Amino acid sequence: MTTKNEYSKLRYRNMRIAYFIAVITTIFLGLASRKFSHFLPSFIVQNAGDMIWAMMVYLGFRFLFIRKSIIIAIFLSLFFSSAIEFSQLYQGNWVKEIRGNWLGALILGKGFLMVDLIRYVIGIMLATFLDKVSLRFIQHTHFKNQSNENETRSKFR
Repeated sequence: MTTKNEYSKLRYRNMRIAYFIAVITTIFLGLASRKFSHFLPSFIVQNAGDMIWAMMVYLGFRFLFIRKSIIIAIFLSLFFSSAIEFSQLYQGNWVKEIRGNWLGALILGKGFLMVDLIRYVIGIMLATFLDKVSLRFIQHTHFKNQSNENETRSKFR
């Protein structure tokens, strides 16, 4: 029989694994939205990359701060995404070199666009919605399994 503390550690470990998988999946979706952009409608090509990037940022903060509230992850995601976007106003030579390579451009972007801030907000809101739905589903499934275990135990007593 596990103690409440052991169960809590196991639950947070499983949640951290789920967020890690979600981050990796989101990265692949973002890269795919760029690689296969010629197959996608122009509206999705124009907006999906930034929205998916912001979703990945949100999921990354949920991974890092698993024991903190969703509100903290939203705030940190909005702050981080906005900071990255506003940093694009600075065009020093050293940062241009970083943005000049593929990975640097993916992480830091290339130029400031006000509309990107809106895309980030939408992406973070979408990630938050999916996060809450997933957590409710997991909670519902857990409580259902827990009640089934309790019924089984009571039958054998």
